[in-house]
Amino acid sequence: MRLNLRDIIHQPGASVPFSFQLELSELDFFGSKPFAHPVEVSGQVRNQAGALVLEGEAHTTLEVVCDRCLKPFSEELVLPVEHLLAETLEDEENDDILLLDGGELDLEEVFTTDLVLAMEPKHVCSEECKGLCPKCGANLNDGPCQCRAEVDPRFAVLAQLLDKESDD
Repeated sequence: MRLNLRDIIHQPGASVPFSFQLELSELDFFGSKPFAHPVEVSGQVRNQAGALVLEGEAHTTLEVVCDRCLKPFSEELVLPVEHLLAETLEDEENDDILLLDGGELDLEEVFTTDLVLAMEPKHVCSEECKGLCPKCGANLNDGPCQCRAEVDPRFAVLAQLLDKESDD
């Protein structure tokens, strides 16, 4: 969605509201497509004392897989977005200012970039998630696995002594 801002560029106090759905279901993150639901985007661009300020929010539900137990789950994502906008830059060091293209701003590009950069690198279904057993792969959230505790090789002789005592 391209937002025309020509009418407010030289009018302090003026604003242009926006609201749209962003479809990102085709974005692939290493074989996973977490944006299964549309992203609801809303906000406004306002001329604040001659400076254009974009303020908005993106809201969606991600469909992700827990990195500890591999169980699929849904995760809410609410992302507030704020950017300064300009027609031209006086110096190249202002990376955080977005440039307008002919008095217009591509909101889909801005929000897609911000959403991708805001995504967590790891997803965990809960803070208490115990993950998977490294030996047998059982989900430890469902209960303990049947694996026997591994004995440190330095204490193997002591473990044999304890096994002999339990047999007596």
